[in-house]
Amino acid sequence: MAEDDVLVVGQGAVTVVALHGIQGTRAAWLPLAEQLADRCTFVLPNLPGRGGASAPGCAQACSLDACAEVLRRTLRSHVRGTFVLAGWSMGVSVALAYLAGAGKNPGQPVPAELLLVSGTPQLNAVQWFEPAPPGALLEAIAMRERRLGLREAADHRTVAWTWESIRHTDQRGTLAQVRCRTLVIHGSEDEDCPLAHGAMLANGIADAQLLVLDGAGHGVLTQRTQQIARHLRARWPAQPA
Repeated sequence: MAEDDVLVVGQGAVTVVALHGIQGTRAAWLPLAEQLADRCTFVLPNLPGRGGASAPGCAQACSLDACAEVLRRTLRSHVRGTFVLAGWSMGVSVALAYLAGAGKNPGQPVPAELLLVSGTPQLNAVQWFEPAPPGALLEAIAMRERRLGLREAADHRTVAWTWESIRHTDQRGTLAQVRCRTLVIHGSEDEDCPLAHGAMLANGIADAQLLVLDGAGHGVLTQRTQQIARHLRARWPAQPA
């Protein structure tokens, strides 16, 4: 049986289940979770091969569907009632895969809101890593890890398998099926998922709001933590006692 690794941070009324990117771990969300600990309760799973989560045995174990299944288990074990589903970078793709799987998983919980940060609906149009022999790919993964300044990073082999599994994905056709309130946050200087990808998300989801943070790059969660926290406090006002 798969072993999951889930951390709960905060004691606020708004439950946020947040998914990390391809090279990170749940640590990418910790600065924001700590900023909003009085307003939100963050539920932070590690995806396969990250932290204490089960190590994958092959690329298929790192697929978006496999990650979406981790999300389903996390929701069953840690969430009661309404929740916000959040994703950063690849976490956006996992969130979309989860929503697209509703037909195969009747009764799966539906988020009240989506928070999509630095993501794309078209993974086959981004070049996080160029096609390369295994050794060169691992070196490219190490270089990107350093460039992003990740607080905690995933195992390089797991990242390579994940990229192999997801890099041909195109989720644009699923966006029209999203029915929940949605906020897309994107940095204007994102080199990994240029702003046009955030605009694709916002334009494809009915009534989605796009918040562009001028000068921010792909690591907007840590670059602009306080700014994002202020925006979310206004979006999710405190409830009267």
